[in-house]
Amino acid sequence: MAQGESLGQAIADESRSALDAYVREGARQMLQRALECEVNAFLAEYADRADKRGRKQVVRNGYLPARTIMTGAGPLEIEQPRVRDKSRRVDERVVFTSAILPPYLRKSRSVEELIPWLYLKGISTGDFPEALQALLGQDAKGFSPNVVVRLKERWGQEYEEWSRRDLSGEEFIYVWADGIHVNVRLEDEGNQKQCLLVLMGATAEGRKELIAVIDGVRESKQSWQELLLDFKQRGLSKPPKLAVGDGALGFWAALREVYPTTKEQRCWVHNTANVLNKMPKALQAKAKSDLHQIWLAETRDAAIKAFDHFLEKYGAKYGAKYEAACSCLSKDRDALLAFYDFPAEHWGHLRTTNPIKSTFATVRLRHRRTKGSGSRKDSLTMMFKLAQSASRRWRRLNGHHQLGLVLEGRIFADGVMQNAA
Repeated sequence: MAQGESLGQAIADESRSALDAYVREGARQMLQRALECEVNAFLAEYADRADKRGRKQVVRNGYLPARTIMTGAGPLEIEQPRVRDKSRRVDERVVFTSAILPPYLRKSRSVEELIPWLYLKGISTGDFPEALQALLGQDAKGFSPNVVVRLKERWGQEYEEWSRRDLSGEEFIYVWADGIHVNVRLEDEGNQKQCLLVLMGATAEGRKELIAVIDGVRESKQSWQELLLDFKQRGLSKPPKLAVGDGALGFWAALREVYPTTKEQRCWVHNTANVLNKMPKALQAKAKSDLHQIWLAETRDAAIKAFDHFLEKYGAKYGAKYEAACSCLSKDRDALLAFYDFPAEHWGHLRTTNPIKSTFATVRLRHRRTKGSGSRKDSLTMMFKLAQSASRRWRRLNGHHQLGLVLEGRIFADGVMQNAA
């Protein structure tokens, strides 16, 4: 029996190995064909360049030495076509540079995203080769600790430059703010309030952009104020139309001083969790459904009725028993319903800070901070790289064509633009 199981396992392993090889070969052929098409397009662009005898000057010239590229499908050996410009004048010669396979590329973006994630999970620099080999196979041996160190240094420079970039001419219609507790050490271990302050914005074209990733104190007005004042100093003078965030943030006090005209929207996910935490588990499912009736209402009036119904049901009926839960909800009534003054197509984006939450979900604090997770600078750099990678997958705002109207200051009621009087 044991011999039969061993034979079956061996056959299964061989089948998986054959399938992996098939996938890698298919990926290699696709990449090779893409490179050939790219070169052919380049040659076609300069096909009219010829000498006096009519001979083409920009021609194929074999291949560069084969390169091994580490990808999510495994290592791929690629031969990049080479182009030669035979023009006599050196200053007139053109040089082919592949956009698909840039010079010195040795890893795909999927692998580049994996390194920051492993670092933030507590993998030390010296353990990277073993971790990458476990995930990508023995062919990942080329990722030595020195390679990881060089990557960290380069990414650190990118983060510093990005943090000081000029914001003149930039304008964000909406912004989302949150303080994210993550399982990395940002400062000394005794400072448990230290976390990641994240600000994301929506441009006039409806594209989400990461505006800031720094460390600070979530509830601190000073931390957020320093961040917002830095934006102004770097040229972000126009205030957002609406800011979305948790009611416990020190962000709001800072926002009112730096951008006083910006409207405030409290995050319904945060608020719902805070209200339910003040109620017994037996009632939480029903209370959650009642809360959903508020923010899912099609009009502000309907939302207010559902709001009052909740307070009457759990406040007036049960008295002081659920006073804390009702107070938690009622204190932010206006800010919880601010989204009704904006286009209905945008409501799904404006009611929560989920754009930020989902980006950092893989490194959020679960139970306790990971010890030995590296320096503050390295941790911030890796968080920046994770967010930068995630930003390529961020979805454009629904109804982005309406953003121009919001920017113009048009009035919306219950998500519908009102005609001028």
